[in-house]
Formats: sequence, C-alpha cells, structure tokens
Amino acid sequence: MFRGGTAVKLYKRLVAILSLMVISVVARAELTIEITQGVDKPTPIAVVPFSWSGGFGLEEDVAEVIGGDFGRSGLFEVMNRDNMLSNPSTRNEVSFRDWRLAGQEFLVIGRIKPERDGRIRVEYEVYDVVKEQQILAAARVGSRNGLRDVAHVIADNIYEYLTGLKGAFYTRILYVTAEKTGVESYRYRLRLADSDGARPRTILESSEPIMSPSWSKDTRRVAYVSFESGRPAIYIQNLLTGNRQKIQSFSGLNGAPAWSPDGNKMALVLSKDGNPEIYVLDLQQRQLTRLTHHYGIDTEPSWAPDGKSLLFTSDRGGQPQIYQMDLRSRALDRLTYEGVYNARASLTQDGRFLAMVHQGNDGVFRIAVQDLKTGRLDVLTRTALDESPTIAPNGSMILYATQKGNRGVLGGVTLDGNVRFLLPATQGDVREPAWSPYLQ
Repeated sequence: MFRGGTAVKLYKRLVAILSLMVISVVARAELTIEITQGVDKPTPIAVVPFSWSGGFGLEEDVAEVIGGDFGRSGLFEVMNRDNMLSNPSTRNEVSFRDWRLAGQEFLVIGRIKPERDGRIRVEYEVYDVVKEQQILAAARVGSRNGLRDVAHVIADNIYEYLTGLKGAFYTRILYVTAEKTGVESYRYRLRLADSDGARPRTILESSEPIMSPSWSKDTRRVAYVSFESGRPAIYIQNLLTGNRQKIQSFSGLNGAPAWSPDGNKMALVLSKDGNPEIYVLDLQQRQLTRLTHHYGIDTEPSWAPDGKSLLFTSDRGGQPQIYQMDLRSRALDRLTYEGVYNARASLTQDGRFLAMVHQGNDGVFRIAVQDLKTGRLDVLTRTALDESPTIAPNGSMILYATQKGNRGVLGGVTLDGNVRFLLPATQGDVREPAWSPYLQ
C-alpha cells in the first residue's frame, strides 16, 4: 500500500468506504499494450513503410506507429512487414493482385518529404484492395521531432474514415507509479505518456504519495493530490511550463479534484466541516461552494459533459451508489441500483453511458457500464480488483487499473466488451489512470 504517515492514514480512513484505492507499490516503467481479446473477425489492413526523400535519418517510423495504433484497437489485423511482397509508396507501384492474394482489405501507403522551412510533410493514401480504388488521400506537416504526433493524427483520420468513429490515438494518459527505496520508503511519480504508453515522462516526483490525477479540457493543465507537505493538498500544474500552484487547502481531507468542462471550476472533496462533502471551487474568483449536506460520505465527483450537473459516490442510502446533482436546482437523482457497490462514475461525452466500478453479489470489483437511456448495466471486465475507470474522449474504450498476478497493471476494454487489452509495465505496477481529452 502507499504509505505516508498520519495524513495518509486519515485520508484512507475517510474514503475507504467508497473509494477503491487499492494502490500497490509500483516501479518506474514504460507501458506496453498487449491485446488479450479482439473482435472475432478483425479487418485485414497493410500499412507499408513510408518512403523518405530526405538526406538524414528519421527518429520515428511513421508507418509503424500507425500500424501499432490500428493493431491495438483490436478491430484490425495489421499485416506483418516480413510478409509484404513489395513496399509501394505511390499508386503506380501498387499491385492490387498481390495484396488481394495476401488477404488484405485495405492498404495504406505514404511518402515523407522535407519542407524548405525545416518541417516534414507526410503524404498518405488509403486503398480499397478489393475494389482497387483510392478511398482517402491527405497530408500532414509537422516538425521532425513531432513525427510521432503526426503519425497518431494520421491514424485517427484513417480510423475515422474506415469505422465512422473519431479516433483517439492522438491523446495522452496520466498514471501514478511508485518505487520502493527502503523498508518503509517509496519514490512516487506522476507520469505522462502517449495513449499507447510511448514517450513516458515524469510530471512530478515525490517521496510522498500522489493521487487522483485529472485533466483540464485544454489538456494544458493537470490537477492531482499530493502529500508532499505531510497532508493531502490539491495542486494544479501547467504541463508546458512546469509551473504549479496549490489551491485552497483546509484541515482534513482535500481530494478528488475534477475539472469542469469549461476549465473554470473544479469539483473536489473536503472534510473541513467534519465530514467528506462535495464542493465546487471557482478557479477565477476563488469562491468555494458546498453542494452536499449529508452525514454519509460523499466523494469522487465527476462532471456531466454539459457542465450542468455533477455525479458522485455516496453511501447515504446504506451502500455506495452513484448520484447525480443538478447544479442549478440542486435536485438529486440516484443513478445506480443494481449490485451492492457502484462508484467512481465517468460519463461518455454524449452523456448516455456511465462507466463505474461495480460489485455484484459475488463480491468481486469489476468495471461496468450502464446505459442511462435504457437502464441496462453490463459488466465488461473479467479480472478482479478493477478500479479507476477513465473513458477515451471518443467514448469507445475504458482504461482502468487492475491486477495481473500480484502486480498492478492498466487494462482497457471497449464499451461493448468485445475488445480487451492490458498495459503492463516492464517493471512493477501502475495505478490511477486518467485519459486526456482530445489534444489541442
């Protein structure tokens, strides 16, 4: 377990009833995605290595990044390069017969060229192999150091064209790690990485626990809870400059920060009045408004996409369940009834699907999703001790923390449960994922 003295113990005691803070000792490591279950018949696609007409080497293999994105989606089967009979980069070089014999339905080719201003231009085309038709042609320009970002954007564009769903490859994830440095001491890190786990970097490093990372809508700032002062406090950090500030800190619990959709407010949990309650802080005027008034524990706030209501977990009905409060009228609705425990609410951007940590009669904590239109609840995961669900901005997939053996890993599952994957670290465990909105 994460450790950090009396403040940590107090924090855990206050939220243990509702919050699945099963946070293991973890080590600094890069994540690698492993598909554990895909669709029954993934679509075959070949992503040919892009040609390069510059006079120096490139640090990124654009086609490899694009192919990796498609492979990790679970919807596509990407052709192994070793099995390709040719490496075309233009339409005239494409032999559709060869690609049909190889069983491919779609073909992606491209060219990378240096621009006069020092930037790099990436041109790409997508072909329907069966019809022998070009179905998409476009180009992106970026810096040499930004080629991986360009590749993710291209993957998003192709993915949207082929599936009709906006891609979410060009996004980031936050997660917390910790490294044991002694019998009772640890080194904690807040890490930032691409959606595929690549290019990890440390945002904050501390000898005290770090918890509850949260993204601003513009993706330029993050909020989190840090115990570096010996007690829980909420910080906001600018990812571009590294500057950070501690927002209002009170005695007792300061936790669970959640940005409003417009980025001007933050929901949080405070126990300054003796009991954990939900508050909203106006970040511009520094005005604090208390929303809940109940002897039960209210925690884990999250915003509805329209910013007009808040969801939170409460045991006011005897068991932890998810409630929704209209911010104007303060009217309160209970959203979950099935199961003995439902917590850590997260809504898709259309407001229809509610992801949560769910405990049924079997006593196992899993990730579930509830259709708020029909009321249907589906359990999506097959593991145990699942926690901290966070939804991709396109609403297609949920990232969460879980256990594999005696190690903590991140897992992913589509909202229909058809595709599952794991993101194990090369060393140790990871916890508390937070998926970013679309990058600006």
